[in-house]
Amino acid sequence: MAGEEVDMEQRRGYGDLGQEILTMIGRAGTPMTPAQARDTLYRQLAYTTVMTVMARLHDQGLLTRKRAGRALAYTILGDPAMVTAQRMRRLLDIDQDRAEVLARFVAGLNADDERLLRGLLHRITAGRGNSTSADGHGSCTGEQP
Repeated sequence: MAGEEVDMEQRRGYGDLGQEILTMIGRAGTPMTPAQARDTLYRQLAYTTVMTVMARLHDQGLLTRKRAGRALAYTILGDPAMVTAQRMRRLLDIDQDRAEVLARFVAGLNADDERLLRGLLHRITAGRGNSTSADGHGSCTGEQP
């Protein structure tokens, strides 16, 4: 069983570890060095792995950092929901066919999430004083959850 856990850990991508680190730092509410982050994680990782992931998250604008002695201490920029939303926007920006990406995303939602999304779109467009969608094409149906 222990060997299987190591194999699963080796197959995890930096994205999974990055999300785990973002969540951990967000919950901590205080700056964390890579050593502190590594020690807080519930598995063995090399210091350089954690340091690299945290540096990449900083480069992506998801973490800020300051000197803390010889190390750098990282703090999350915003709340976890905002960070996730930023990541979603980055993923959306990768593909040139935004409409297709969004259509496939919405098609994969369960009924509760679809109702929630419709309600959010309605609330946002109503707050703008019009009935058009965020893209200005009037695709919001005005349905509420």
